[in-house]
Amino acid sequence: MASADLLLHPVRLRIVKAFLGDRALTTSQLAAELDDVPAGSLYRHIALLVKVGVLQVVGERRVRGAVERTYTLRLYAAQIQPGEVAFMTLDEHAQAFMAYVAGLLADFDRYLAAGVPDPVRDGAAFRVAAMWLTEAEFVDFVRDLQTLAQPRLANAPGKERRRRMLYSVLLPGPEKRATGDGRDRARQEPTHERNESP
Repeated sequence: MASADLLLHPVRLRIVKAFLGDRALTTSQLAAELDDVPAGSLYRHIALLVKVGVLQVVGERRVRGAVERTYTLRLYAAQIQPGEVAFMTLDEHAQAFMAYVAGLLADFDRYLAAGVPDPVRDGAAFRVAAMWLTEAEFVDFVRDLQTLAQPRLANAPGKERRRRMLYSVLLPGPEKRATGDGRDRARQEPTHERNESP
């Protein structure tokens, strides 16, 4: 199974995101967080993620005669690999982005439905901005972001710490081309039809 097919399933994507932030979870802890997913379905998805090496067992203990396993995420294995990304079609990129955005929307809905959310107090923010960058400046910008985020991504869970989800999207603006009257006009990208099953 290709990693994109594996990871972009909506339930498996939620399982992977539940482990982000260096978390170690048992199946019962995960089931409590994903309480809308039927137990049988959740166990099957966990078993598949373990089989392909996305999740790993880091502990076992006996609980009322059964073995309770604790899992962690193998972060590198939980990504669509660069070699696969290079060969994805535009339609596959569109489907992957739709899964990403759907996951973001679902996470925000769950945040609003849990407890007494206060976006200002909680720092729940979303913004869009535009920058004019050469290719070299863009590479520097991405490197600066990684330099800023990397030490914080390595933080272990702690009593004073709250897990915060960081979503990032970088999109190039539409290219401009000169029209006959000298004005710039956004280039119209070709559209790609896709068939979606219900």
